[in-house]
Amino acid sequence: MHIVTGDDIRSVCSWPFAVEALRAGHLMKPADLRDSLVENSGRKMLVRTAWIEGLASGVKAVTIYPDNPGASPPRPSVQGQVLLFDEAEGHVVAVLEGVDLTAWKTAGDSALGSSCLSRIDIRTMLMLGAGSMARPLIDAHRAVRPSLDHVMIWNRSAPRAEELAAALAADGVTAEVVTDLDAAVARADLISSATMSTEPLIMGEMLRPGTHVDLVGAYTPAMREADDATLMRGRLFVDSRATTVGHIGELMIPMAAGAITEADIQGDLHDLVQGRSGRGSADEITVFKNGGGAHLDVMIAHAVYLALQGR
Repeated sequence: MHIVTGDDIRSVCSWPFAVEALRAGHLMKPADLRDSLVENSGRKMLVRTAWIEGLASGVKAVTIYPDNPGASPPRPSVQGQVLLFDEAEGHVVAVLEGVDLTAWKTAGDSALGSSCLSRIDIRTMLMLGAGSMARPLIDAHRAVRPSLDHVMIWNRSAPRAEELAAALAADGVTAEVVTDLDAAVARADLISSATMSTEPLIMGEMLRPGTHVDLVGAYTPAMREADDATLMRGRLFVDSRATTVGHIGELMIPMAAGAITEADIQGDLHDLVQGRSGRGSADEITVFKNGGGAHLDVMIAHAVYLALQGR
């Protein structure tokens, strides 16, 4: 059994590596998935399992403590590990550091969705949220759409947005902090949202034709980041029906209200990667709900493990 640290993961991972690992995984049969979520006073423990026939099986166990970044010293809001099992024989082949792997998986998931759905000529990105996932999402989206040359950042806390903008500028990326969210939504070609919101932030009436909306933050039945109009105006896609439908408020709340139905979901990543669905025209608004799932962790973990073995 191998212990794989965050440094090990970073030594072999790049955004093209992560996206292609996920793309290859979605050419295989869909995974069998099971999740368990336990909550205590705003803190959460999430255990996700996946079995991908012919590839690997795995378990990710993480805690989500929203107040950790504000502690002294700051601590990650998400902490945990991933167990990777040999699919044929059942033994553990690796234990991987979960925080780093989650970032590669989550942002890679959104980037794969964008590579299938966003226009190839997009220029302006709006990032909602300036937390730990903001920079990975920006970098991953720019990796699959190199035409993105301007990033707007909106965050409830201005200092964190300004810190992120400064870091991007130091790396040669044109970035600005915005305070008028509706105006920024109307300017964006690609919108990525990674917040802890339980109320819609993205107003669908503000979206311009051709925009791609990447919804990452909501992961419980009470959470959502986009209003009903966003889902009704756009063609709706998910990374996995098994981890989004009936699990996440982003879809559950508008479905309960009758604004959309499950039939409005045009496809998942298997459909997109295998060419069964996708963007129909340059003017379409596309909406992608990133719900995650242990199958994505297994795909990345397996690719990392093989890369380290062959290094």
